[in-house]
Amino acid sequence: MSYISVIGAGSWGTTLACLLSDKGFDVTLWVYEKELAEEINKTRINKTYLPDVLIPDDIKVTNNIGDSIKKARYVLNAIPAQYVRTVFKEAIPYIPDEATLISISKGIERGTLLTVSSVLKELTDHTIAVLSGPSFAKEVIKKLPTAVTLAAEDKNTGLMLQEIFNLNNFRVYTHDDIIGAEIGGALKNVMAIASGISDSLGLGNNARASLITRGLIEMTRLGVAMGAKERTFSGLSGIGDLVLTCTSPLSRNYTVGVKLGHGLKPRDILNQTKSVAEGVATAESAYNLSKKYNIEMPIVEQVYRVLYEDKDPAFAVKDLMERSLKSEFYG
Repeated sequence: MSYISVIGAGSWGTTLACLLSDKGFDVTLWVYEKELAEEINKTRINKTYLPDVLIPDDIKVTNNIGDSIKKARYVLNAIPAQYVRTVFKEAIPYIPDEATLISISKGIERGTLLTVSSVLKELTDHTIAVLSGPSFAKEVIKKLPTAVTLAAEDKNTGLMLQEIFNLNNFRVYTHDDIIGAEIGGALKNVMAIASGISDSLGLGNNARASLITRGLIEMTRLGVAMGAKERTFSGLSGIGDLVLTCTSPLSRNYTVGVKLGHGLKPRDILNQTKSVAEGVATAESAYNLSKKYNIEMPIVEQVYRVLYEDKDPAFAVKDLMERSLKSEFYG
């Protein structure tokens, strides 16, 4: 039996903790909020992030970071991207030397413009892998069919983790492109905000399909410039995750876009929910990365201007449609 520590009790972290526990692993779930940890221990329900699910009694729930990981063979990072550095600075001294870190966070750190795996690599020399792909927690916990990508630089590590995470209704594929998987997972959230804006403005199915397709081009451009493999973006962590989040109200980022299209301000939207919409922070980081690598990313730019410069979403659409004419494929 392997000890697995899940750091972060949002909907996705809680879901994977439950699935791994059901598979027979010894799982500990670290909860940032002390009051929530106490409540889960009493009720076995995470009412803030996953209220309809009974958390197995076998899962140890704690607010003590040291206790949560001191025996861990695998440490699952489920912390929102902007808080990974702070939490893991505290956690790393307690992580056993042989432990492997698996990140399921999707975002790019503000300021440093680093992916989550790159942040972790700055802090530790532990082996790191990334789990990404189209996977709404609310569907995974119901054991609806889902397929994801497990990216690891070392083939043997990837195969081992594939066996750990694979379940009857949760199919895991291996890949070796960590950066590509992360860029896809991060940028799709920005595109989901754009898609929500488009739908809320009543722009139709043609507009959404065009946005998804051109959004994939932008994701791929940035990923390749950062060292990712182009083919990664045609897979589950690229087009798969992009289509899912751009077409469903279950996506927090899509919902943010819908509210922006209806005239709400970003601060008011974010104050309405405890769940983190990673695309808001990632839009700023992605915009800055486009400038750093001198890459044309018009959708990212317009989402950034709506979020951070109070641009009217309708004007953002107008500016996208009236850009100078180009060839679809170039470079």
